[in-house]
Amino acid sequence: MTETNRRDISWIFALLAAYFMLQVGVRLATSHSLDLDEAEQVFRSQWLAAGYGPQPPFYNWLQYTVFQLTGVSLAALSVVKNLLLFISYLLYGLTARLVLRDKALVAIATLGQLTIPQMVFEMQRDLTHTVAVFFSASIFFYGFIRSLKQPSLASYFIAGIGIGFGLLAKYNFAILPAAALIAALADARLRPRIFNRRLVLTAVVALIIILPHLFWLKDNLDFATARTLEKMTASGHASYPAQVAMGVSSLALAVISFAGLTVAVFAIAFGKSLRPALGSGSQWTQLLERMMLVFLIGILLLIVFGGAAGIKDRWLVPMLFILPLYVCLKIEAAGVTTDKAFRRFMIVIAIIMIGVPAALYGSVAAARFTGHYERLNRPYATMLETLRQQAEPAAILAGDSLLAGNLRQDIPGVPVLSVDYPGFSPDLSGRRPLLLVWLLPKDGSEALPPDMAQWLQTNLGASTPEALVIDKPYFYQRGDDSYRFGYAWVNQPG
Repeated sequence: MTETNRRDISWIFALLAAYFMLQVGVRLATSHSLDLDEAEQVFRSQWLAAGYGPQPPFYNWLQYTVFQLTGVSLAALSVVKNLLLFISYLLYGLTARLVLRDKALVAIATLGQLTIPQMVFEMQRDLTHTVAVFFSASIFFYGFIRSLKQPSLASYFIAGIGIGFGLLAKYNFAILPAAALIAALADARLRPRIFNRRLVLTAVVALIIILPHLFWLKDNLDFATARTLEKMTASGHASYPAQVAMGVSSLALAVISFAGLTVAVFAIAFGKSLRPALGSGSQWTQLLERMMLVFLIGILLLIVFGGAAGIKDRWLVPMLFILPLYVCLKIEAAGVTTDKAFRRFMIVIAIIMIGVPAALYGSVAAARFTGHYERLNRPYATMLETLRQQAEPAAILAGDSLLAGNLRQDIPGVPVLSVDYPGFSPDLSGRRPLLLVWLLPKDGSEALPPDMAQWLQTNLGASTPEALVIDKPYFYQRGDDSYRFGYAWVNQPG
């Protein structure tokens, strides 16, 4: 690769760096409050563990480490996420450069990730563990393709890192390296890359990375998998044929949701030349086709034999993220000229790069006109500021993890516990007063929630305190709209 060719695609990475810096700025400008996954990261960063529950701990470990260095902040949350996304796109671009000759198609394949709603919008809106899956998949895919094309100890090592990180990101990641292995074995030309002693390095690196979590998983398998299995198999009292039909239809809808916009954008950019291109192929398109086929067969087996009834589109990230590269490989195999298509494609990408940050900000800020409020509109910080004027809490018990994470963001030196997560139970001896805070549903009871009263009795032997209510204006409120929190103070006996 000459210096000129490197410059030919370096602008892609400069553009993406600017875009993700913009996303950090937009997130900081939108709201100080945290959404579900963000709050989970802040709450669980109070302690380091080999496992935390239904999601593997890769993102938690990473965010914990960053918070130790920088302190707890929304900026640290946003920078970590966008840095992971930037590195993922960078690795994806490097992978595309390995198998595509046309630099315009390398750019289209890389920026094509921005045409996938689950990648460009949902990952920015709140997802964390799925971001880690994309990051890990990009590492593995780069190492895998490089091992097939330019095998070296480094390429097999990179693939091992990707597998290790991926299995620590989400358990469903396992199907990606399995699909890649089967797809490569099916090609006699690629088989020697699999039956290669350097593959041992891949396996050893992956095992070393996941070993601490494996020991935890051995003793906590039900805890780690129950919630995911419950989501997947939630088919009510449907019969077996109905459950299978629900699973297959949800998979079809998930694939359409994931791939539909990407296909539409490529159709806009390439016009009539796209359809014949989809009939073309190469060794690389055949490899990716087999990978996607194995992946889909794996999910179908899960539906038929595992009782899965609801497949979510974001669960397809570990496999269908290769879609833009796959289409570009088809286009190159067909010998389609890319000049005009590239210009049309970049117009769409420019619209997306402007539209997505605007939509993320607008979905929250528009509340002052619509009266429709998101979680980011809730005034956690102003509520806590007012309560701290009454007394400085020595510890806080929150009604759920969303509230716990939001409270800890603004009072990081104080332990914040959550009723819905018993895994964090620091010694509260001598910590007084204890502040209890919970969310008040509209027209719901203002009394202390029963689960909080039970927690007090079980853990502190304390009786039910007086429940009070605090109202604070929403961020971007319309008129006098406000959000209500319940709270109580407990002078914990020593």
